[in-house]
Order: sequence, then C-alpha cells, then structure tokens
Amino acid sequence: MKPLKKAFIVLLLPLLAFTTVHKFYVSVTNINYSEKDDAFQITTRIFIDDLDEVLKERYDVKAMLATDKESPLAEEYVEKYLRAKFLLKINGTAKQFDYIGKKYDNDVVICYMEIPKVSYSQLKSVEVQNEILHDLYEEQQNVVHFKFDKKKKSFVLIRENNKGMLNF
Repeated sequence: MKPLKKAFIVLLLPLLAFTTVHKFYVSVTNINYSEKDDAFQITTRIFIDDLDEVLKERYDVKAMLATDKESPLAEEYVEKYLRAKFLLKINGTAKQFDYIGKKYDNDVVICYMEIPKVSYSQLKSVEVQNEILHDLYEEQQNVVHFKFDKKKKSFVLIRENNKGMLNF
C-alpha cells in the first residue's frame, strides 16, 4: 500500500505545481440618463482589494479601504484615480464629472459620479473611455452599461480597446 501512496503523490505533485489560482479582474460601470435631473448618473463597482492595490502602486498611498484604519486621504485618491482613468465625452467634448462619493458593499467599492446639465434633445453621441485598473492588470475588463430612454447598450472595454461610442 505504501508504494501506491508514494506513486500517487509523485504523479499528483507535478500536476499541482502547474495549477495557478486565476483571479477575475473586472469592474462594472452603469451610466444612466436621468430625465428628471437632466444628468448622467454613473456608478462604478470595483473590487476593494484591486482599488487598494492600484492606489498603493500609483500614488504610494496605503488607503486600507473598508477597514477601521482607512486613510483620511482615501477619498481624495479614489477621486483622483477615477478622474485619471474614466472619461465621458458628450458630442465629442470631454465632460468633467462631479464625484459624489463611495460606499462599500461586501468586497466591492461603489463610486458615485454625475455629469449634470445634459440636455437629452441635444445628444448626438456619447463616448466612454474606461481605463480603470488597466495600469495594474493586463487582463482587466471594464464592463460599461448605458441606459437611456428605455434603451440599453453595453460594452466590454479592455486595455487594447478602452473606448465605447453611442450615436443617437
């Protein structure tokens, strides 16, 4: 029986050596047009540990998001990162978003943004560029869902193709 166990371990060990744990790198952004507010309301969901890592890597900030030791600078750097990596153009013109804040939901941080004073009747095109976490993970995928006038359109943006365009 012992030689059988040894043989099993010898055969199994090489298989385990080549097994890697693969993490799925994704963010999800919802962009909704609110007729009531004449605004694009934007929520972005990012895994907390990934956002923490990119803030540390990019800005040398130990944000420690969603912990009792969260840095008082965390909010400022989350906003700074989003401004550097997320862009919305309306009719070909880049629009500055208002950063509203963030909240935590399990292992995800939800960031809230808004672009006010958007006249739906004037919309000809909307372009989104989403490079969130592309500087950290090559495999990063950023899913973007647009919802406007009861219509939906979605994009999966990757490092090599980080823009999506809607024409009205």
